[in-house]
Amino acid sequence: MQIRDLPYADPGVPDVRSGTRFLLWLGRNQLGGQVKALLWGLLLQLGIAGLPLGVGVAVQAVVDRDGGRLALAGGLLVGFGLAIAVGDTMLHRTAVTNWITAAARVQQLLSRKTAELGSVLTRRVAAGEVVAVSTGDVEKIGWFVEALSRFAAAAVSLLIVCVALVVYQPALGIVVAIGVPVLALAVLPLLPRATRRADVQREKAGKATELASDTVAGLRVLRGIGGEELFLGRYRAASQEVRKAAVHSARMWALIASIQVVLPGILLIVVVAYGARLALDGRITVGELVTVYGAVALTHHPMRNFEEIAMAFSFSRPSAKRAARVLALTRTTTTTDTAGEERAATGDLYDPLTGLLAPAGRFTAVVCGDPDVAGRLADRLGGHPTEADKDHTSVLLGGVPLDELPLAAARTAVLVQDKDPVLLSGTLQDLFDVPSSGAVRAEDALAAAQCGDVLDALAQASVDTDGDPMRTRITERGRSLSGGQRQRLALARSLVTDPEVLVLDEPTSAVDSHTESRVAEGIARLREGGTTVVLASSPLLLDRAERVVLVHEGQAVAVGTHRELLAGEPRYRAVVTRETDEELATATRLAAEIEALEGETA
Repeated sequence: MQIRDLPYADPGVPDVRSGTRFLLWLGRNQLGGQVKALLWGLLLQLGIAGLPLGVGVAVQAVVDRDGGRLALAGGLLVGFGLAIAVGDTMLHRTAVTNWITAAARVQQLLSRKTAELGSVLTRRVAAGEVVAVSTGDVEKIGWFVEALSRFAAAAVSLLIVCVALVVYQPALGIVVAIGVPVLALAVLPLLPRATRRADVQREKAGKATELASDTVAGLRVLRGIGGEELFLGRYRAASQEVRKAAVHSARMWALIASIQVVLPGILLIVVVAYGARLALDGRITVGELVTVYGAVALTHHPMRNFEEIAMAFSFSRPSAKRAARVLALTRTTTTTDTAGEERAATGDLYDPLTGLLAPAGRFTAVVCGDPDVAGRLADRLGGHPTEADKDHTSVLLGGVPLDELPLAAARTAVLVQDKDPVLLSGTLQDLFDVPSSGAVRAEDALAAAQCGDVLDALAQASVDTDGDPMRTRITERGRSLSGGQRQRLALARSLVTDPEVLVLDEPTSAVDSHTESRVAEGIARLREGGTTVVLASSPLLLDRAERVVLVHEGQAVAVGTHRELLAGEPRYRAVVTRETDEELATATRLAAEIEALEGETA
């Protein structure tokens, strides 16, 4: 895989049983790139290791006054120099390719999982953690995958150098062959402690990122209640914890780095002292001593890869663990039934858990006393049961469980708009460039959602689009718009898609009553003949619905029109009119007394 071939047609099915397994899975899926980097790395490392041989031959040729051997030494040095130049260039190229393609694979997997889970993702994982995984963690994971092949090349080259020195000059070669493995393994006892400190640092950094993301997302609310200083203080404290953990971790890595400098220095002193004695005794030549000395001196180059791979693994393992935790989340209960691919996704929408029925082609409103219950119910209706509901039967559409439908078919059939929809940056035209049936025009959807004032505001904000609001750019998450404007634009986008079933969770909670009445009328008009489910407690919306269902304590307990339920169902009246418990008890008692009097009269 080359960078120009990205994105992957299929990023694959990751092994998410643990962070380590996920890293190994990534490495296996880039085996071709890893082998290329290994070969180029060997060329680079062996070219560097061969330089002392050329220098040693040259020194001995000068001592022996041998011009032919001096020319041979020059040729060796030129050859090794070319090997270093080519190997370094191609290794960098392949290493960067491995890094970017690995990061791109992880990002595609995360994007696919985000699209699969939808709004349920942030209910199961904090939004800040998702941001941390898709940014910093992806980079750390790519770093480890890229460093793995360079480490392998360094280890193989050290092994070759040790064997070659034993063959070239056994007396000194044995000393090097014993010393180099000691250098490579000396830091192993320190790695677990360094890894633990790195894990603590990454955990604290992740929490700080989550806090920062959540604070920025709710900055407008915080300003409204004067909570900026409180959250700023919390972030200061969190950032100081990150700083302390980073310093604590850096001390251990500094110790490891110092060992990687001190021990090779000691080995070099031993080699020079022992080699000088052998040279004085005439057992080795000056050129051989220079060759062995140079080879030992240059072992620091491949040895740096040992330290790097330890750091890369220590920093990437918690990142991979977080990524695996997100990727392990599932849309629904798994099933092996493929018959759903041949069944039509149409008909009544029925939830066996609550008993809620939304007849096909009708406008159904659902009233829940608890907004959180309404949010979870909206998720269930869209095929996203919560963790507490995962053992229950899936919602049925035309008698077909949504679990058994392919994801694309389920998404096409049922669209859920939650109470806090997101507007991506781009033009208004881009916002409405979504998969749809083509039956609803953007103009009609905007009119139904009462977006006239939004269009006027965008037209006035337009600088180089000749006042065309559809070509005006919307800032990230629509932050330049008010809450009500964002909500209505999101509603218009949902109406444009024209799905078989449209589920709206409090679609008018941020607009005034006059606008809400017109929006309710627009939804009823534009969705006429389509299955629409609105979870709301606003009388203006409820009065426009063809049927209203009251969900109390997780069960559908009453069905009727808004006026019928308002007159005959005290629990419904308590939710819609905001009656207190005392008022509700009084109303219930009076209703019972009236019923008793009517019975006596009869």
